Amino acid sequence: MGRRFRGESQHKVDTKGRVSIPASFRRVLESGDANWQSGDNPELVIVYGDDDRNFLECYTMEAIDEVDAKIDALPRGSEPRKALQRLFHGRSFPTTVDETGRLVLPAKLRNKIGLKGEAFFIAAGDTFQIWKPETYEQEESAQTDKWLDELPEGYDIMQFLDGAKGAE
Repeated sequence: MGRRFRGESQHKVDTKGRVSIPASFRRVLESGDANWQSGDNPELVIVYGDDDRNFLECYTMEAIDEVDAKIDALPRGSEPRKALQRLFHGRSFPTTVDETGRLVLPAKLRNKIGLKGEAFFIAAGDTFQIWKPETYEQEESAQTDKWLDELPEGYDIMQFLDGAKGAE
């Protein structure tokens, strides 16, 4: 696996659905695209998923190839394979970063997550997510805060890195 996405930022979305990608994210997209060469526009795949997903998940070509290999390893015709194919093949949007470092998000994707004037980008390891800023704050950030609040008093979250029990 190549480089990982790190950080978060918020960017304006224009009326045509164009939004700048954080510069550090563009470097990761370039390194995760085996066909990319200097001067080219890196490719990526945006998975928009089911109705219960309130964000767009953006994969480097390398990361989506890893997912595809795992799907291909499942038995043909099996329910898990069919479900994953619908999610990662059917409910996805292959695209490229334009020459100015922007993504053009089609209306279908913007409408799915209620994206209008601003987009919130957050790194998720080998992917990054695009959220409507208010939705991220209400749902994802609140969920993480709740989980952290449920840990025992004085618990050091860094223990999860060592495989401590209770990571579920």
